[in-house]
Amino acid sequence: MFRNHLNIAWRSIKKDKLFTFIKIGGFAVGIAACLLITLFIGNETSYDTHYQRKDNIYRVVFQGMLQGEVMKSTHFQLPFAEALESDFAEITKAGKVNTIEIFGAGKRGFRVNGAQENTFEENFIIADQEALEILEIQLEQGDAATALTNPKSIVISRSKADKYFPNGNAIDQVVFLDNDTSEPYTVTGIMEDIPENMHLNFDFMLPVEDTEGSWTNQNYFTYVLVNPNANIEELEQKMSSIIEKYIIPAQVERGRSASFIDVLRTAEYKLQPVTDIYLKSDLKMQDGLKHGDVKFVWLFAAIAIFVLLLAIINFINLSTAKSANRAKEVGLRKTIGAYRNSLVNQFLTESVMFSIISFVLGVVLAWALLPFFNEIASKSIELPWSHWWFVPTLLAAALFVGLLAGIYPAFYLSAFKPANVLKGTLSVGSKSGRLRSGLVIFQFTTSVILIIGTLIIYRQMDYIVSKELGYDKERVVVLEGTNILGNKTESFKQQLSSLSQVKSATSTNYLPIDGGSRNGNTFMVDGQDDGGRGIPAQIWRVDYDYIETLGIQLEKGRSFSKEFAYDSVNSIVINSKMVRDLGLQDPIGKKLNNNSEVFEVIGVIEDFHFKSLKEDISALSLVIGKDYGAVSVKLQKGNPTDALAAIEQVWNRNVPNQALNYSFLEQEFAQIHEDVQRMGKIFNSFALFAILVACLGLFALSAFMVEQRRKEISIRRVLGAPFQNIYKLLTFDFLKLIIISIAIATPIGWYLMNRWLEGFAYRISMGWEIFLTAGLIALCIAVLTISYQSIGAAFLQPTKGLRNE
Repeated sequence: MFRNHLNIAWRSIKKDKLFTFIKIGGFAVGIAACLLITLFIGNETSYDTHYQRKDNIYRVVFQGMLQGEVMKSTHFQLPFAEALESDFAEITKAGKVNTIEIFGAGKRGFRVNGAQENTFEENFIIADQEALEILEIQLEQGDAATALTNPKSIVISRSKADKYFPNGNAIDQVVFLDNDTSEPYTVTGIMEDIPENMHLNFDFMLPVEDTEGSWTNQNYFTYVLVNPNANIEELEQKMSSIIEKYIIPAQVERGRSASFIDVLRTAEYKLQPVTDIYLKSDLKMQDGLKHGDVKFVWLFAAIAIFVLLLAIINFINLSTAKSANRAKEVGLRKTIGAYRNSLVNQFLTESVMFSIISFVLGVVLAWALLPFFNEIASKSIELPWSHWWFVPTLLAAALFVGLLAGIYPAFYLSAFKPANVLKGTLSVGSKSGRLRSGLVIFQFTTSVILIIGTLIIYRQMDYIVSKELGYDKERVVVLEGTNILGNKTESFKQQLSSLSQVKSATSTNYLPIDGGSRNGNTFMVDGQDDGGRGIPAQIWRVDYDYIETLGIQLEKGRSFSKEFAYDSVNSIVINSKMVRDLGLQDPIGKKLNNNSEVFEVIGVIEDFHFKSLKEDISALSLVIGKDYGAVSVKLQKGNPTDALAAIEQVWNRNVPNQALNYSFLEQEFAQIHEDVQRMGKIFNSFALFAILVACLGLFALSAFMVEQRRKEISIRRVLGAPFQNIYKLLTFDFLKLIIISIAIATPIGWYLMNRWLEGFAYRISMGWEIFLTAGLIALCIAVLTISYQSIGAAFLQPTKGLRNE
């Protein structure tokens, strides 16, 4: 019997090739999209799940109220980890990691002892032995118990060991950083390459050298390994005692006001599970790491479900629409004694066969598209053929989807009464379309929502790229790794400035781009007890040419000048945001302190963006200081190739046999929003998948309507009906459904995209023209989809439609 069902199903598949192609093609596209999205979601949610003790590893987060706003931080004092481990029995181990002191705009020179040339490397971190153990960093060579206990030791990844020590003997080898031969580092460990799905990305680990540390400087992430039986909420409450025991005494010693101390007492500590760091970190934490967006994960999951639903809806629509064509088959089989359950089994077998063929094609399509998807998503995802569960899961999904898609058509078709069928009184499928109309509305409502999302995401990305940033990023070249110049950096900068192709140059690692150095301090108006209104602000150490080179606009006062000797000691330039946060009416000449130094405000610069546009511009200050990690060069107008050639000649004179590494500031800025742009491209790609599936369904239904109404159209043509009447007859009903879809989708799309835009501090406004455009696009897509069949029907020769009558 089952073999007979298969034979009938196969004949049905071959009989109507157009509908078979649309059924299988729609399913295959939906399955491919779902599979790619599922792999992407699996990758995003897999971050930091590889730890054996992942349920007991946490990162500490500081949380407090400042001027009525919640302030969060993930950076802590050097002794903080030791205090946690010694004061709380629930904490088995506490370790620290520093990514901000040595991460900068430039790369670090790296040279093996005996080599002549430095190469430039990035992805360095500072960590202690406890962090190595908590984060379960596996060493292939070296002693894991002592790898980071000695100063001037370094642990490198397997890939870097193979690069620099191809003979396999890396342990105890000597390397130099930034061409500094006075402080050699010894390789004490070779670690396995860090997994791609880890929130930290590094190839080099350096030990913590400052073992004393201060309770006022905050530069380290703190990770803790918690006893499995510990109550996390109770532990968080107990950890607040650290503030009273250690931090407040240190601040009192530094002369902080009583009101500031009172503000400190309101702060608390939270423990963030390590598995939440990548996907669920609050922007206010500002940890400087790469993060995913859980909103996008949920959004893509919804798209995957909708794409699959659209494919299933197409199947149900086409199956019920073709009911009249199968009605005689059902009537005759019932007349000769076929039971309903036999017919149900027949139609379910057809459905499952469709599903299996579609799944096979869908997997092949996903495999073919995976390289392009990886390029867009910046991933290295592979189909998990080696996992035992993959093929059985696909097979189970194919059976489930086949049964789900076929269950309604099966019961619908098998319920036909033989007498009605054989008398010809059965209503044809195309004329009894309440269900199909509802499903078409669902399909195009989803499509219109996706079109709205695509338009808004595109406009938001364009807004980010074209927004005035408050500084001039054009024609600025960032020379990386210039710290290998050492004390020749200033001379090198002056040589560059003398080139005719160069307008100005500045030497500093503090740049408004992703990876630029950052240094946060708390500032107060000196000598003023302002009720604890000390404000957090960045303090960047720059040179005299920084403001000019980056084209930052001066709002009040003056910039730094070598004519004023005290500028190099205690002058400070602050941005407008810092002026507002401090409540200063006339900032020029005011004295500010950051606990360790007192500065006089000499100028106020206009606010400029130095973080993602997802975040508000925050308080920023500039002071004169040496920071040689990078040299930024503002080029004159003209051919940048000639300028780069001249710059390289100067570089080669100062650093012979060393390659010049550079990038353009404009390109570096784009990387700040690379993750959002990448997600936007993925969203747009899958939106097109969904719209394609919806159009396939609409095309098939319009084709079937033409087929079912062929006789009616022929008679109308004989009676002289013009082309426009026939066209209107075949398209008007569908267009009504599309207009209903637009009306339903518009408020839903507005709500969803408004929620998405809430993640940006600087965002577009959603005007009515966006929704009008989305509606017009949906109408055009629908009209084009339907018109192919409608136009052909309108020009149908009446003799062809009536030849069998």
